[in-house]
Amino acid sequence: MEQVAANGLGFAHFIVNTDGIGHLVLVILLALSLASWYLIATRTLAFTQAKRRAAEFLEKFWNAQSLTEVETLLKTQAPDNAFAELTRQTLQAKRELDAGGAQKLTAAGGLDEYLTRVLRNGLDLEAARSEFGLTILATAGSAAPYVGLFGTVWGIYHALVQIGMSGQGTLDKVAGPVGEALIMTALGLAVAIPAVFAYNAFSRRNRMWLARLDAFAHDLLTLATLGAHAPR
Repeated sequence: MEQVAANGLGFAHFIVNTDGIGHLVLVILLALSLASWYLIATRTLAFTQAKRRAAEFLEKFWNAQSLTEVETLLKTQAPDNAFAELTRQTLQAKRELDAGGAQKLTAAGGLDEYLTRVLRNGLDLEAARSEFGLTILATAGSAAPYVGLFGTVWGIYHALVQIGMSGQGTLDKVAGPVGEALIMTALGLAVAIPAVFAYNAFSRRNRMWLARLDAFAHDLLTLATLGAHAPR
């Protein structure tokens, strides 16, 4: 370590002595890392809040005496989660149909078919929202190691050219620059590993979230078509 320090080798030395392509690789890795951690932080916060708000709404929903009471609740409190929004869309569609919308082409097939389409569209929109950011995480997880490897190969090539021009090809002259270049591979892995873990965690969360929402949609369709009230 003392010899390395004396020779001035290290990551800072590698950055100073690399060329424009090496700097570009570093910028790409930095951008992927910042984007990944931003998405990890924001999506984790958003998922936590959505879960809490959904739990609060579902408790009020199932404790309501009728769908009319739920509709009144939604008028006083704007939907702030996917379950509330799906309920609002369903009740609004049912109200429009009851108010004379049965003559429209959108209502062809009756109440069941119309509400099924409304619920399906709501589920598709929530699925699309849930996918936000996953493409970037997948890109970072799959591309960052190769970007880092390219930086390593280019750094080794650049170092060997400089050593060849200097005419000093001994092991101690080669090992330092090559070791510096390997840092790029380590940086690529450091970017990719958190992105892969986050992608898998968010994908699992989305599957569970959409499964719960789909089950709720089936219950909501049944209640809306039957016009259910709580037993007295």
